[in-house]
Amino acid sequence: MNIDLEQIRNLLAVVSSTDITELTIEFGEHRITIKKGGTVQHISADLLAAAAPVAPPKPTQSISFEPKQDVAPAAKEVIPEPPPSASNLVPVTSPMVGTFYRAGSPTSSPFVNVGDHIAVGQTVCIIEAMKLMNDMPSEVSGKIVKVCVDNGTTVEYGQQLFLVDPKG
Repeated sequence: MNIDLEQIRNLLAVVSSTDITELTIEFGEHRITIKKGGTVQHISADLLAAAAPVAPPKPTQSISFEPKQDVAPAAKEVIPEPPPSASNLVPVTSPMVGTFYRAGSPTSSPFVNVGDHIAVGQTVCIIEAMKLMNDMPSEVSGKIVKVCVDNGTTVEYGQQLFLVDPKG
């Protein structure tokens, strides 16, 4: 079996930049599962021999390759990369109580995603309050590091919506 490591890296990037917490893909007799929240990389012995080294997942992800049969995977500890310093990040906060929307409509793309560069005044989300849709402009420029709120969630005044790296 041949594994395209670039496709696996792309899957890791997609999972880390979205609200997806777990992704499982099955092909043939093998299954790939990518989960946010773990720090251990599991690779079954038969795939370890077939695959070239893979870059370690980010600290908030784990990845496992395993056959569909019930075979215990071998564990390999991964040293996580240090996260960006929280002191460098600037929060974008909600100026009101309302419902947080990442896009202008359910079928539209989000205004911003993790990794996007934003400018002062750029619309980053919409907050619905009392049936009024309020565009929320950014008060900081930089790179979106984290989306702190799920789409359609009620937010409070002052609640963090995004974390931005102004040097990014």
